[in-house]
Amino acid sequence: MNVIFQTWSWYISGFLIGMIMLALIYLGKSFGMSSNLRSLCSMAGLGKQVAFFNFDWKAQRWNLVVVLGAMLGGFVAVHFMSDASNVTINPQTISQLAALGIDAPNGKLVPDALFGNSILESPKSIFILLIGGILIGFGSRYAGGCTSGHAISGLSNLQIPSLKAVIGFFIGGLIMAHLLLPLIVK
Repeated sequence: MNVIFQTWSWYISGFLIGMIMLALIYLGKSFGMSSNLRSLCSMAGLGKQVAFFNFDWKAQRWNLVVVLGAMLGGFVAVHFMSDASNVTINPQTISQLAALGIDAPNGKLVPDALFGNSILESPKSIFILLIGGILIGFGSRYAGGCTSGHAISGLSNLQIPSLKAVIGFFIGGLIMAHLLLPLIVK
């Protein structure tokens, strides 16, 4: 039982994700989290106003279960399995964050300056969160899927558009980390 409640190595998690992807390919399904937003909008009746949401969302019920499982898994991981003592952060990363005025997580998985409740007290932080959420939502729909859909499912299916999207995600992440984050944090 102790094996379940400790951090798993990347090759175990990667193998399990690979097996799930093989099963989805065999069943003719494609995985992605952002497609569930479309299903939720269709369930809410937006298909009557917007043609994009007018489809049979019941065929995607299995994917909604994946979202519920991800939320439940996140809750269990944070409340019952969260042990930051086995997480090692590269000292260079800590010094780069310190140069931006962000303290090391110190016994937590993420720094409070970026993920603590105090960010909700700052109008600037709330504005950044709102704009970031809109950009992520727009970007995932414009790219035809989110990072999990393209990087896991699309690449498993050898889809060239997914390869292009994943390259774009990485370039965007590098731009954010090296150019925009220093401007936002200060």
